[in-house]
Amino acid sequence: MEQLTVDVRGIQISFTMTNPDANESIVFLHGFTGSWRSWEPVIKLLPKTINYISIDLMGHGSTEVSSNPERYRMNEQLLDLEEFFSLIQLTSFSLVGYSMGGRIALAYALGHPQQVKNLVLESTSPGLKTNEEQQLRRQADDQLADRIEEDGLESFIDFWENIPLFESQKSLSIEKQHEIRSERLAQSALGLANSLRGMGTGQQPSYWSKLDELDIPVYLVTGEYDTKYTEIADEMVKKLKDGSHLQVSSVGHAIHVENPVQFATIIMEQLIDGN
Repeated sequence: MEQLTVDVRGIQISFTMTNPDANESIVFLHGFTGSWRSWEPVIKLLPKTINYISIDLMGHGSTEVSSNPERYRMNEQLLDLEEFFSLIQLTSFSLVGYSMGGRIALAYALGHPQQVKNLVLESTSPGLKTNEEQQLRRQADDQLADRIEEDGLESFIDFWENIPLFESQKSLSIEKQHEIRSERLAQSALGLANSLRGMGTGQQPSYWSKLDELDIPVYLVTGEYDTKYTEIADEMVKKLKDGSHLQVSSVGHAIHVENPVQFATIIMEQLIDGN
């Protein structure tokens, strides 16, 4: 996939686009420490007749890194996406987001219901429910951001790939594990640190009370081994007007990484064949 850049509110945003002349478009937003590259195995399995757009979010991949943590906040990310879609003249699309990217996708769909046709949220939380939870999480994310800058990127990645959330990835092939690690190591220490400070789960607004405002189909996708996000999805689906919870067996948090074939099948069945 060809990598492109566009100036969005003074920041060079990196993205890929497969078929700009297509009638249908699907936009992919990656998770923390990821980039557009993490979606490539999935997109390669999908029909070529659709336009697939994958964006490097602020502080990640090849997108320009801002030194100001405030530039990473949710409201800023949403303004970036709004201008980005305007610049590429995209007015209607399905939106797929994973983890951090899922939180941004959910917020964008709530704010732009006229643009988003369908929403796929992979291993995504609508945020934390109480001010106390948010404050504790902000403190934890600030400490982790400091650790990235003080100890360096490689030391952080050594820690990050060994947290329980990614335990199931150790069952992947050595080649795949190396590919995941390489993508993480290609990140910017400043970008990741500021992403935590500005866009960590404790910083974003809670969207639990707004889930019933979504009038579009929302597909919640979680992995069998990811009990935390499976429980969150079970609670979310009860609040959605048109929500479905799809659980994938034998995978953890990053379904699209651990089983791209199954994830591509979900995209095919829910967003392409059914439309």
